[in-house]
Amino acid sequence: MKPTARKSMQVLPRQWRRAEPGLLSDLRFRTLLRDSDWAALSPAIRRRFTQRLAGGNTIVYSGEVVGTRLSRAGWWLAQALRLIGGPLPTSTDARVPSVVTVTEDLRRGGQVWTRLYARRSGFPQVIHSAKRFAGPTGLEEYVGYGLGVALTVHVRDGALEFLGERYFLQVFGFRLTLPRWLTPGTLRVTHTEVSEGEFIYTLDIDHPRLGSLIHQSAWFRETEQWTPPSCGS
Repeated sequence: MKPTARKSMQVLPRQWRRAEPGLLSDLRFRTLLRDSDWAALSPAIRRRFTQRLAGGNTIVYSGEVVGTRLSRAGWWLAQALRLIGGPLPTSTDARVPSVVTVTEDLRRGGQVWTRLYARRSGFPQVIHSAKRFAGPTGLEEYVGYGLGVALTVHVRDGALEFLGERYFLQVFGFRLTLPRWLTPGTLRVTHTEVSEGEFIYTLDIDHPRLGSLIHQSAWFRETEQWTPPSCGS
């Protein structure tokens, strides 16, 4: 069953104009997969992950949180990480609106992902992270304060999966890989197409001894791709 809150959030200024799609193809995700795996993805996923956001372009995905489950250890983990900006969901509210924006990281050449999750009381939670095409696997998720995780990319049952197990801390130019006992376990993010232009985002963190710490799923569709008037002609 599809969520009912498809048009619940219109957050872009009216004076922004639509960007022309497909002006610049981005093959950075494509090169992380074998040809056979890339071909197994739906055309919509392949298009979504080959859009280069040049010149200040922004892609906006809107939808809603389907559900979030936090174990007791997962709740404490999410609360503790609020000290470094709160990169994990802290609320279990379901059927609340959510918006994701993706922009180019002009300084490092990656992508900045900003996720907004509404809550039934208080302000929405805003989570920032950056995908950087660097490191031993060719892709890293950076959450700030020097903390990040190296990601590998896979295709499972037609879905695109990002898997992270090697966490690192980078300070003053030095990079330290964290021992497994200091990490929350395996991070898994899955991008599953459910129909043309609509997809399910799933986040899982599983600890080798404590089991599932966090599970979240959210439904999204691409709203528009936008360019500010000062960017482009």
